[in-house]
Amino acid sequence: MNIILYLLEIIHQLYQQNCWLINFICRYIPLKQWAFDDSHSPKYQKFKVDELPKIVYYHQDWDWKDLNNYYTQRYGKPVKPIKRRSECDIPEECSCPSCHAPQPYLYKNNGKAGQLMCKICQTTFTPEDNRFDKQLSLKCPHCQHTLVRIKDRKHFAIHKCVNPKCPYYLSNLKKVDKEDLSEENGKYKYKLHYIYREFSIDFFKMDLNSLPKNASSLKFSKHNAHIMSLCLTFHVNLGLSLRKTRQALSDLYGISISHQQVANYCKTAAICIKPFVDNYPYEKGNVFAADETYIKVRGIKGYVWLILNAATRAIIGYQVSDNRGVGPCILAMRMAFKGMSELPKNFKFIADGYSAYPLAAQQFFRQFGDRFKFEITQVIGLQNNDEVSKEYRPFKQMIERLNRTYKASYRITNGFDNYDGANYDLTLWVAYYNFLRPHKFNDFKPPVVDDILSKAENMPAKWQLMIYFGQQKIMELQAAS
Repeated sequence: MNIILYLLEIIHQLYQQNCWLINFICRYIPLKQWAFDDSHSPKYQKFKVDELPKIVYYHQDWDWKDLNNYYTQRYGKPVKPIKRRSECDIPEECSCPSCHAPQPYLYKNNGKAGQLMCKICQTTFTPEDNRFDKQLSLKCPHCQHTLVRIKDRKHFAIHKCVNPKCPYYLSNLKKVDKEDLSEENGKYKYKLHYIYREFSIDFFKMDLNSLPKNASSLKFSKHNAHIMSLCLTFHVNLGLSLRKTRQALSDLYGISISHQQVANYCKTAAICIKPFVDNYPYEKGNVFAADETYIKVRGIKGYVWLILNAATRAIIGYQVSDNRGVGPCILAMRMAFKGMSELPKNFKFIADGYSAYPLAAQQFFRQFGDRFKFEITQVIGLQNNDEVSKEYRPFKQMIERLNRTYKASYRITNGFDNYDGANYDLTLWVAYYNFLRPHKFNDFKPPVVDDILSKAENMPAKWQLMIYFGQQKIMELQAAS
């Protein structure tokens, strides 16, 4: 009896210690990051990209003649054609979809219901609805259930696992509050089932080296290359509008030029400079930062994607798009990874919580394998409420500062008339930012220090050199095609 009382007293003491430890943890150990972790909160589940599905291929490597030869060696006699008691109504052109056995080896397996069976390989099939026509099947990686195609979008189709006993679905269902489940269609507010997006367009086969449209000549009838370079200096470097650039040239140099001619010069320069900027051998570090910002094209929202090399602060990937889908994100990443055979060790890709970045990273792994396998480090929110945000917030601030720098140059345009104009303007700005704009962190040198450009005496001369380098790159691309 005394032993029982002693054990009960020990249990009571241990219970008090546990209560004290729980109280201490709740008071002094911050647990805010649990609320912002998408693996704990079902509200952030829709921003999470599921892993790739398992693909099952349907193909047979044998033929009915080979099988019949095997039966002859194994059993001493081949499989003979079917001896029919009545006239056969199976079409002569009908054959087994598995081993391609002809019509004499086929018979009706269930009478008039329409199912046939092959005597060679014992395969059952229906000629009208042949399951062997499918070349592959997508399976859920958690329950091996076949995915169902539920929606068709512009560039991809959505496949979903509808198995109600899938462990992935049941695990996510447990995270949902009981109050939400009690509401009508409450569980449909969250992403609970496994989902896979199958893209109908191969963004990795799109040509990134295609030359811009509407290429024009650099033969000058009224002005010369120096005046063209002055227009670029005033418009791009100093951030003057087209009309203010025209006014500055008239007031400072007495040059009479229209704002439309200034726009034509900028467009022609962008066409020449773009191949040079896109194919330059940039130095690639092990930390990239990416973000997207908004522009207006005829009053409708468009998007600009920028990828920054954190070590040099140079823009190594950019893209203008009319949508915020994963396609432009993949194209910008392809430009950033150009010239890389594999990713460096300890590679980090910093982005916000938008789901297009993890989905694009998943497509890179599917296309190139382990050489381009990387995870997206997502810095979510404006405050450092979790350990990931505390560590990688400086990289996120770099790309946000880059967005503000671009918006300062974009503001003078009051929007663009078309996406070609947005591409030309962004190309000139990226060329200026990488090769001409001084940066404080680099001792007031541009992020990309080119030996030939640094020897130019003034800014108009540097613009002329970049136009010349762009022309040389265009001729290389044309000779290679």
